[in-house]
Amino acid sequence: MTKTRCLRWSLPTLLLAATANATDMPLNMTQGVTEISQQVYQLHMTIFWICCVIGAVVFGIMFWSIVRHRKARGVQPAQFHESTRVEILWTAIPVVILIIMAIPATKTLIAMEDTTEADVTVLVTGSQWKWHYKYLNQDVEFYSLLATQKEQINNKFAKGENYLLEVDRPLVIPTGKKVRFLMTSDDVIHSWWVPAFAVKKDANPGFINESWTKVDQPGVYRGQCAELCGKDHAFMPIVVVAKTPAEYDAWLNAEQQRIAKAKAEEQELLAMNMSMDELMAVGERTYIAHCAACHQPNGEGLAGIFPALKGSALALHDKAGHIDVVLNGKAGTAMQAYGKQLSLKELAAVITYERNAWGNNTGELVQAADVHAAAQGKGE
Repeated sequence: MTKTRCLRWSLPTLLLAATANATDMPLNMTQGVTEISQQVYQLHMTIFWICCVIGAVVFGIMFWSIVRHRKARGVQPAQFHESTRVEILWTAIPVVILIIMAIPATKTLIAMEDTTEADVTVLVTGSQWKWHYKYLNQDVEFYSLLATQKEQINNKFAKGENYLLEVDRPLVIPTGKKVRFLMTSDDVIHSWWVPAFAVKKDANPGFINESWTKVDQPGVYRGQCAELCGKDHAFMPIVVVAKTPAEYDAWLNAEQQRIAKAKAEEQELLAMNMSMDELMAVGERTYIAHCAACHQPNGEGLAGIFPALKGSALALHDKAGHIDVVLNGKAGTAMQAYGKQLSLKELAAVITYERNAWGNNTGELVQAADVHAAAQGKGE
């Protein structure tokens, strides 16, 4: 009886909750903010209404025939088995309908694939589980990572307005300009999807796919990876900020200056030797942010999935191999290449931390110069 009462109360509650959530969900396709997205939406609606008319005609004739020619009225069934006229008719009509549908669909698909005469070209690289953006011919590139707090994901804090759809560094594009995207991947298949642009293109390792957009109004547009790419697939959002050409040029100039300054600082860092305390402090922060999800905060990894760093031969004895793995990753595994994701200081610090934390205690320091030498192919 108790279980029955619980079901009586729980089922209406679930139905009410589902109804409340459904009111916030759009029933139709997103119209988008670009000319192409509008074409896609109009094509979708055209095909939808054609299907509605076909359904109404077919079911109307069927129900009319069932009622009008039912056996109770004494109607005798017509005999037109293997009728050439009927077979030609029910073949010709669908062909004509398909041709009518194919004409606008072809025009839209051709427009979607026309990436010529682009004003800006961005190389988009998917990586487990983040996006890398490189502005070709502009010397600007960066990684874009999920910015939602872990406390929200773990239900310790309330979910934010853009939960799982916010990043630390968004892609910035100019309005009124044609932006061409080149899609590829470092590891597995990803898919770069921004519904407002009607852009959804797979990023395949070893291949380059193309797409484009032209946004007329400034704003913030969000999307996600739309291809199941591993355990953190749900934590790979896309944020695009469209700025006016003047604002975009100012942003681009600021980015170029920031990158130039960072390179100058790295050159100074090559001549410096950081202390063990500084390396361990920076290394711990870097490890928690980038490595702990797989290798665990205690360095013990996950048996059979992610190898332990605590007490490992790599961390205890193979300094050159350790630097190489962190820099270049390891093919065929989930170990990413962090050479372009972290600064020389962070790379040196996290390797030092892994070689001296959790009782490893090698006493060895890895400096920025060591990492730079390995990256240049001059390591030991």
